Amino acid sequence: MKHAIASCSAAVLISASLAGTATAQSADELAKKLANPIADIISVPFQLNYTRNIGVNDDGNRFTLNVQPVIPIDLGNGWNLISRTIMPINKNDLPGNTDSGIGDISQTFYFSPTDSGSLIWGVGPAFLLPTGADGFTADTFAAGLTGAVLTQSGNWTVGGLAVHLWDVDGPADISQTLMQPFVTYGLGNGLSVGMNSETTYDWVNDVWTVPISATVSKVLSVNGQAMNLSGGLVYYAEAPDSGPEGLSFRLGLSLVFPK
Repeated sequence: MKHAIASCSAAVLISASLAGTATAQSADELAKKLANPIADIISVPFQLNYTRNIGVNDDGNRFTLNVQPVIPIDLGNGWNLISRTIMPINKNDLPGNTDSGIGDISQTFYFSPTDSGSLIWGVGPAFLLPTGADGFTADTFAAGLTGAVLTQSGNWTVGGLAVHLWDVDGPADISQTLMQPFVTYGLGNGLSVGMNSETTYDWVNDVWTVPISATVSKVLSVNGQAMNLSGGLVYYAEAPDSGPEGLSFRLGLSLVFPK
């Protein structure tokens, strides 16, 4: 479940281009929007994470593909509703046991003003849906609150996102917080670099998970379709006894649909 929540955060998407089309925007303009996790722009990210040293004896590996559609809805009167969904697809490779399946879906909603000045923000409800297969689910419905705040100046985007969930119905005791500070710098021509931490704290078991990631992203336009390619390293500064540990990596592909 840590991966489902943390991914709420997931790594921050940062570049795209549609030059030459009817809805063209410069790569840098679109990159700035994508650096904002609650921007008024539709995207469908696919993020592949590989983690090592999981399991009781730290001798297993895990692949997680997060499918993360982001859909803004214009509510009128100067407000947007940003829907962010994370559906993890997992594969565990442990000695003598390889299994795979869909994990629990994380769903967050952000009510955000269309014009909040230099400080961009959004708040709303968060949910964990027990949709996962056996071995990949907490089998518990959880709900809570989420919020994001950031500022953008020049090539810089600096901000943070937080989510807290409590169990509502099901056998698992859940009280967990995600804290995701992030910083992104645009290098121009659709190229960006960024760092973030998808830190989670399990209040029930008093356990921290602190992955720190560094990512490079590049905008492409293929047959008029804007997309963002990204790759980076993740270092686990703190994790439960069952892992993961040390360095891992992530790759990303995001389809982008500017207005």
